[in-house]
Amino acid sequence: MRFDTYEHMDPFILYSAVNMELRDQGISLEEFCKIHDIDPEKLQEILEKAGFVYSPEHNQFR
Repeated sequence: MRFDTYEHMDPFILYSAVNMELRDQGISLEEFCKIHDIDPEKLQEILEKAGFVYSPEHNQFR
């Protein structure tokens, strides 16, 4: 999936896609953001507005 328009994606689709990539690729949120040239604070802000918070312990948004 392409994440170059993540700021304009439906937050529920973004939530699902990010968690799927973190799980399937076995990468950290930091690595994910570097790979896709995403601002981690902006990503977390978008998902927090939709009610999702990143859990480092589980390496996923919940």
